[in-house]
Amino acid sequence: MTHRILLRAGHVLSMDPAVGDLPQGDVLIEDGKIAAVDREISTDAEVLDMTGRIVIPGFVDTHRHTWEASIRNVAPDATLDDYFVDILDTFAPLYTPEDVYAANLAGALECLNAGITTLVDWSHINNTPEHPDAAIRALTETGIRAQYAYGSANTSLADYWFESKIAIPGDDVRRVRTQYFASDDGLLTLALATRGPGFCVNDVVTSEWALARDLDIPITVHVAMGRLAGRFGMVKQLHDLGLLGPDTTYVHCCYFSEEEWRLVADSGGTVSIAPQVETQMGHGWPPVMKAIEYGLRPSLSIDVVTTVPGDMFTQIRAAFGAERARVNAASWQADVPVPDTMLTARQMLEIATRNGAHVAGLEDRTGSLTPGKRADVVAIDATALNVAPVHNAAAAVALSADVSNVETVIVDGVVHKRDGRLTADVARARRLVEESRDRLLAAKEARA
Repeated sequence: MTHRILLRAGHVLSMDPAVGDLPQGDVLIEDGKIAAVDREISTDAEVLDMTGRIVIPGFVDTHRHTWEASIRNVAPDATLDDYFVDILDTFAPLYTPEDVYAANLAGALECLNAGITTLVDWSHINNTPEHPDAAIRALTETGIRAQYAYGSANTSLADYWFESKIAIPGDDVRRVRTQYFASDDGLLTLALATRGPGFCVNDVVTSEWALARDLDIPITVHVAMGRLAGRFGMVKQLHDLGLLGPDTTYVHCCYFSEEEWRLVADSGGTVSIAPQVETQMGHGWPPVMKAIEYGLRPSLSIDVVTTVPGDMFTQIRAAFGAERARVNAASWQADVPVPDTMLTARQMLEIATRNGAHVAGLEDRTGSLTPGKRADVVAIDATALNVAPVHNAAAAVALSADVSNVETVIVDGVVHKRDGRLTADVARARRLVEESRDRLLAAKEARA
């Protein structure tokens, strides 16, 4: 029997140029798929009244270390250099599979609550084979759409981040691929989260790239961020090793040379930018416009809740403000008008939705309200005082709304937030992540 949900009379921002915007329109969902978007649709369906709501595709977070939800805000003033010591060398070695489960459960629900319907979980906490099992189980239980990016262990900063000779265990990645990701059509898909040149010796780099390509899974890697990685010329090194390709997402990219931008663009690579982290922790200016200038479609990501908020509204504004500040300052210094290419609020919403799906390799199934795609839909309450009155719906979402305005969240046709409340057992998730916090702090104290 066909299951239908009709989102009625909302202000629809489809983010699909062929569908366009409807100041008052309906979205019909059938069996988890967007069946139609039109001014008025009549059919037998469960009706959700979207009057006074802005209906958008779900946000896509293309890089988050979800396992860190248990240690939220432990490093509020950290630089990137501090992060490596305070998080990867202090807390990460203490994580049990139970800690990973609790953090991924709470972290993924945090995403859904904030209107993030798709997540790239950059999981570099695989200290034992039970760790990825726990992470994947939590993601599965929440019902979020996610790309699980299998990363290295983190039991020693020296062993894993300074010319590391330890490769991600191929046998376990193959096990995970077979056990959980035999098909690439599910809500969860698999990727490989690699450390890359500079952090690893060349033999490790080439073996990890070969593993990913043998398994036909995408690759995601941090590059050109701050003093630690900016000096490595990582993309140039990957080019010299013959490893560049369209299957790779480059995270941060703040200190690319012009040559490296060309190499990424020419190879068909994709870019994920974490603007709040980058400006706050010293990675460099978020290179949103730089990516666009090279014909790339940058996406946004949260990165670490140890230090920044976990919602996409923050990232949109951080990128928008930082990029415009940089261009304004340069134009003032050169005594020239600001260029016509200045970022717009509408662009930021596209970057946070459709571009994100592109970077995650999922644009065929999410990122826009396009008939035929899976139904990942968010409704924003535009009657709230911090949003109303609406003059420009895209600007209202990008520049005014916050998590409190996320009223309805649907993933793959399943309602996960209704009337402003998650349908999940939030109390259990909070209890588990608080217990994980207490366990980790006790273990840290005992270790000291």
